[in-house]
Order: sequence, then structure tokens, then C-alpha cells
Amino acid sequence: MTTVLNADLHCHSVVSDGTLVPEELAGRAARNGVELWSLTDHDEIGGQARAVAAAHEQGLKYLSGTEISVSFIGKTVHIVGLGFDTQNEQLRQGLRDTRGGRGQRAMEMSDGLAKVGIKNAYEGALTHAGNHELISRTHFARFLVETGVCRDTNEVFRKYLTEGKPGFVEHRWATLRDAVGWITRAGGMAVIAHPARYRFSTNEEFALFTEFKSHGGRGVEVVTGSHSVAEYAIYADTAREFGLAASRGSDFHSPDESHTDLGTLPPLPVGLTAVWDLLQHRVQ
Repeated sequence: MTTVLNADLHCHSVVSDGTLVPEELAGRAARNGVELWSLTDHDEIGGQARAVAAAHEQGLKYLSGTEISVSFIGKTVHIVGLGFDTQNEQLRQGLRDTRGGRGQRAMEMSDGLAKVGIKNAYEGALTHAGNHELISRTHFARFLVETGVCRDTNEVFRKYLTEGKPGFVEHRWATLRDAVGWITRAGGMAVIAHPARYRFSTNEEFALFTEFKSHGGRGVEVVTGSHSVAEYAIYADTAREFGLAASRGSDFHSPDESHTDLGTLPPLPVGLTAVWDLLQHRVQ
């Protein structure tokens, strides 16, 4: 039986592309009734010490977390790691290597935007990046909203930052094998984040889940901020088909941008094994 728990195991702070510091996130999670929390910044674990301290101050249980960017059949896929040893040097080096290409990519994005008349986008994006190593499309989007180019970040992505648009630059991330390996060898669990977002064909998605499991991946986000109710059911079935544990997380970034707040998602569908039931020994 799955333990029913208000767990939120996917969110972001200023250490990557969120707008709140870890302490603010912990407070928000506690106010919304979260019982088990994880901060999962992109390709970074620099906020983990602050997050666990803030969680304990708020009376929350905590799992270490990160979200690793992976290249898979021409698309970027995200793998969440939960419950790992934050001092594991192989994981830390892997994350450093993954972060390393972001600066050059950001410069190329800025060049593309300049060609359509949007000047100084790199410098503007940096003002929104709490961690300059992790400058991302989200920071560019906030700059374009701030300067009135677009009404909101959704419009920015649609017009400028997706494939085929002026500011899109593909980046080669970690491999699926590497990301899952770093997490598992550090004692954690690898989880496929928000699988519906990738818009894979049936065969491509089968390949993703098959390869993920072959490398030691053990979980999938079933209930997450970007999934519809119908997709909860679809990925509950996928979890059962592949024998994966189910995770739950809002993917919260900002009070002004995220439509799903911390701790407000519905429970996992019945009949699934929750990741937290398999990670009890890693809860802090």
C-alpha cells in the first residue's frame, strides 16, 4: 500500500531558474501542508544545505534533489534525482560538466535574438539569473517580459525560444546513462520528470522508458504540474507497465509564473508504489 502523503518532490529556487530562495520555498511548502519536500534545481545541488535546514525549521521532512538535463533522440529530457548523497564526487562532477555548456549557449541565444532586433539579451538575462552558471531560457524569457517585448513568459517561448525560433539554440546535455548512473551511484533514485511534456511518439516514449530502466532508473512523475488529469491516468499505467515507482511534484518556479503551487496537487492514483515508500531510509 502506498503511504498517502502530501509530498512535493519537484521545485526550483534562485539557485537555478526559480525566483524564491530555498527558505521561502520551505515556508511556502509548509503553509500549503507539504509533509515531505525536495528542492530539485537544474543541474545543481548548491542549494541543498540551505533547503534541508529550512525544511527542518519548518517541520518538513526532506529528500535531497536535483533535475538533470539529458539529450535523448534529439530532445531535452529531464531526470530528477532524489535521496542521493550530496557529497558524492562523481555526481558533483557530472553536474559541473552539464552546467558547463550553458554560458556559450546563452551567448548564441543572445546573438539570435539580436538578429531580430532584441539587443543586450544576454546581459538582461544575467540580471535574472541568481546563479550565472545556470543561465537558461527562463531567464531570457523574464528579460523579454520585463522589457515589454512579450506579455508573459509563455508568449516569449512561443515566439522566440522554441525550436525554429530566433533565440533557440540546441544544447548537448548529459546522456541518459550518465544521469541515471550519477544518481544511483550516489545512493539516490532516478525519476523521469513530467513525461507528457516531451510529446514523444509511442515508439519514442517506449524507447525512453526501456532505456531508462535498463540503466537503473526506478521512478516516473505521474502527478506533476504540467500533466492533465487524463495524463495522471496514462502515466499511472506506464508506471505499472514498467514496474516504476510514482512521484509527485508541482515543478513550482515562481508565484507569478507557476500555475501549480507547492503542495496543491491531488494524491497519486491508487495502486502505485510511491517513491517515498522506497526512499524512507534517505529521508532527512
